[in-house]
Amino acid sequence: MRARLMAHPPWRQLLIVSVVLPMVVVLAVCAFAWPTSQVRPRELPVGVVGSDAATEQVLTALDQSAPGAYDLRIYADEDAAEQAIEAREVYGALAVSRSGVSVLTSTAASPTVARLLTDLAGTMAARTAQGDIDPPVRMTDVVAADPDDPNGAVLSSALLPLSICSLIIAAVVALLLEFGPAWRMTLALVCVSALAGLGVYAVGQWWLGVLPGEAVATWAALALLVLAMSSTTAGLISLVGSPGLGIGAAIMVFIGNPFSGTTSAPELLPDIADHVGQWLPPGAGANLVRSTTYFGGSGAEPHVLALLVWVAFGLGAIASGHRSFTGFAARRQRARAAGHGAVIASRPST
Repeated sequence: MRARLMAHPPWRQLLIVSVVLPMVVVLAVCAFAWPTSQVRPRELPVGVVGSDAATEQVLTALDQSAPGAYDLRIYADEDAAEQAIEAREVYGALAVSRSGVSVLTSTAASPTVARLLTDLAGTMAARTAQGDIDPPVRMTDVVAADPDDPNGAVLSSALLPLSICSLIIAAVVALLLEFGPAWRMTLALVCVSALAGLGVYAVGQWWLGVLPGEAVATWAALALLVLAMSSTTAGLISLVGSPGLGIGAAIMVFIGNPFSGTTSAPELLPDIADHVGQWLPPGAGANLVRSTTYFGGSGAEPHVLALLVWVAFGLGAIASGHRSFTGFAARRQRARAAGHGAVIASRPST
């Protein structure tokens, strides 16, 4: 692309840059702002406790007030609903009876959804109030977020710099190792990702104290997240050169981060953002860290699978870029070998 751009007259280069760069800015702003502006429940898994007339009223009211907003699941009692929350099957549960409304939440899963369910319980209590309910709403945080990070701000704020740094890791490894050989790039990415994951865990838990559970599993989750993003980007660079870094940035930063649902919940985002975001490394990695930190690994399987798929793609792309005739890394190595041979041939014989 650079060669094609340099072939144009200076005035045309300025025109192209003046159009393309603002478009990139606009697309980046849209990617981050659009999902946030559309936050609302979409098939949000929520439990409803009981099977009496009051429960039927809850189901009917929720379905009529917001069609398609909730994926309602009925549980026999609050103990069963709590187990479902701990297993990450639902975000919370509602129980309506003559004595009032009980709301079970999980701020560890999503503080935003916990507030939404609390407000919803208050609305339902107001509808059923008979003047003798005191208090009308009883709240229980089944899996609470860490007191030092009650709104989950640390994880959401760390995801973007973690994504950017993973791109830097990929570029630095490719440049320092001069695109080869493939096994050396792979080994370097694995080692750097493991150490980076340990460093992030050390900051999150040993300094800030916001990653309280399953130390080894959380470290592994962070390392796998960094490896998925860095290996994918390094693989793209090995295949196509510097444009691969731009493609990696688009996937990880400009799509993966805003579509991750880390600041709210995936089920609160538009459908395309929900489904795409959880198969990209930022979304899968953030949810995996939540599972290992607060839920003992419950619900981690699809997120681990998504990250492993990206790691396999990245490492495969690195190998292909070094072996394929058209791969950038292979062409770079051939050029280096040819230049080295020319230097040897030009030396005077003694």
